[in-house]
Amino acid sequence: MIASTDQNKLRLEDRAIHDWYRFVQSFPPHLVRNYLDHFGVNSSHTVLDPFCGTGTTLVECKKLGIPSVGIESHPMAALASAVKVDWSVDPHELLGYANEVAASAASVIGKEINGSPNGNPWFGTGGADPVSLRQLGQEQTKLLLKNSISSIPLHKTLVLLQEAQRCGGPNLFRYGKLALAKALVHRIGNLKFGPEVGIGRIKDDAPVVEAWLEEVRNIAMDIANTGQHAHVPAKVLNADARMAHEVLGPNSIDAVITSPPYPNEKDYTRTTRLESVVLGLIQDRQQLRLLKKDMVRSNTRGVYKTDTDDRVVENHKRIQEIADAIERRRIAMGKTSGFERQYHRVTQLYFGGMARHLRSLRPALRSGAKLAYVVGDQASYLRVMIRTGQIIADLAQSQGYKVVDIDLFRTRPSTVTGQKLREEVVIMEWRGA
Repeated sequence: MIASTDQNKLRLEDRAIHDWYRFVQSFPPHLVRNYLDHFGVNSSHTVLDPFCGTGTTLVECKKLGIPSVGIESHPMAALASAVKVDWSVDPHELLGYANEVAASAASVIGKEINGSPNGNPWFGTGGADPVSLRQLGQEQTKLLLKNSISSIPLHKTLVLLQEAQRCGGPNLFRYGKLALAKALVHRIGNLKFGPEVGIGRIKDDAPVVEAWLEEVRNIAMDIANTGQHAHVPAKVLNADARMAHEVLGPNSIDAVITSPPYPNEKDYTRTTRLESVVLGLIQDRQQLRLLKKDMVRSNTRGVYKTDTDDRVVENHKRIQEIADAIERRRIAMGKTSGFERQYHRVTQLYFGGMARHLRSLRPALRSGAKLAYVVGDQASYLRVMIRTGQIIADLAQSQGYKVVDIDLFRTRPSTVTGQKLREEVVIMEWRGA
């Protein structure tokens, strides 16, 4: 029986932010609701989030009965978004699947790991021989931060993943993978999250099956409390937002609400590396490279010699001034590492990529479409200030959009300088070609 008391009702939008805070910039659900209301969006419209991350905009639209589309280049985030807006599964069927998987995985773990205390295979390791433990492939292991996950928890996780796939069809397995992704990060692995992802306390063992089962139960409870809009369409496209015209139908979008990546040194593929690799979404360095190439360049770890987005903005005075200021400061400070030499270029590539995105979006927008882009000032590159909102507004105007306003969302202290940085919402309108 799924609890349905007010105390046990967990709101999807709150969990969407809490569970996945490390992957995307904070994008609170109330902000989505505010702009849906401000734009007068209703069930006859279609909303797009071209950088949908883990689906906050899509979830809010679905709760209100509004059709939506998301574009996301990262396979882990795309999976999370797609599962979170699929409310068609019977929660009781999902719980039955979870219990079957848990029992089967516990049995296999009990046979493969001997000598566990009190005969409980979910928690103990006893005298397990590390040589006999299941492991990731060599190429997959190279992708992980060292000590991201200890050998015993990894063994249990791989057993659980195998049983989760064996016991249910592809649809149920999707929910199982999402639950495992969260459990890996918060309870199974050794990661810690601050400004950057790192290694925290090393756990020799972890309650893998129990943690996963708890997450599936949370998903089932959420679905049981979703209300009447399970039928409302919400589609997630695993694609490059700079090529939106290739995946969106012409004149199909009435409004856009999104929070693109910011120009900084946060590698969004690194913060989700553990779950992406363990779930098999990234198999080797070539796949990782291809993934990064499908993303707007926002950090130096995603810059390649063949990139050309900077050419799109080579005549934009303000962007070139910022790039020149970063490069002059780098030289003055004697910074010579490979990453530091890319600081000025990643700024040009970022804004060039955003210009390409805004251009590619135009065929899909209906005349009168409203757009809200949540962006933030940055000072990550040698403390040179980047007023992201103002520049995005400039780029939008150059692509034929009308900039209606730039709303101040909030201010936050810079982790580099301590000064207040503005997070803003750039409000635009598309009036047709």
